[in-house]
Amino acid sequence: MSILDRSGVRLYYEVYGSGPAVLLTHGFGATSRMWAGQVEALARDHTVVLWDMRGHGQSDSPDTPAAYGEAQTIGDIVALLDHLGFDAAVIGGQSLGGFMSMAVALAYPSRLRGLLLVDTGPGYKSDDKRDDWNAMALRYADAIAKKGLAVFAKASREMRPGEHDNLRGLELAARHALPQYSAQVLEGLPRIKVPTLVIVGERDRLYLGASDYMTEKIPNATKVVLEDAGHAANVDQPEAFDDALRRFLDSHDL
Repeated sequence: MSILDRSGVRLYYEVYGSGPAVLLTHGFGATSRMWAGQVEALARDHTVVLWDMRGHGQSDSPDTPAAYGEAQTIGDIVALLDHLGFDAAVIGGQSLGGFMSMAVALAYPSRLRGLLLVDTGPGYKSDDKRDDWNAMALRYADAIAKKGLAVFAKASREMRPGEHDNLRGLELAARHALPQYSAQVLEGLPRIKVPTLVIVGERDRLYLGASDYMTEKIPNATKVVLEDAGHAANVDQPEAFDDALRRFLDSHDL
């Protein structure tokens, strides 16, 4: 069990293989285990780094609201790279993990060799749309607090509540890490210069438009739509996902 202590918050992580680093971040309600289907394909010639965000999996769930959020997650990802001795890596994630990966790309561009965005979006231009998103996040938090595991009965396949040490952590993450407060990431997409792969499941209708938008706005981006896949394309179609990611890494010598 590998742990990084970040000012008293213990972050769980796993490392596989050797070579250039690929660091993958799960989505809200998931854990590092959602990437299990990618480890064998990537670890042949890369160092694969998986981790659990605060409030998720085997990482700590601090009780302080200020311990969660975009800035904290960015700091955790960079601290993992520092801890493992990588100046730069291919960084990617699914859903919330993809949004946070874009935030890292904008805050620390020199730390990226490439970017992977899976079933995710860059946020909203409209304050009204952002308010709607934030209201949804707070409703989710309230539901977790009241109903516990029952909230996840119809969740996307990557969300397995039994993998979390503390459901209170998920509630706090929904309250303080899911909400968005600006269009900074969306507006910054043209500044992302590294090769970028956008993957989306054909059934993930909420993110098909966002995937088109990111592919258009990020200068060196390509998009792959995986058939018969939903919001966790890598879980629904692991072989097709791995093939697309391997082609991307090989074509850009990453």
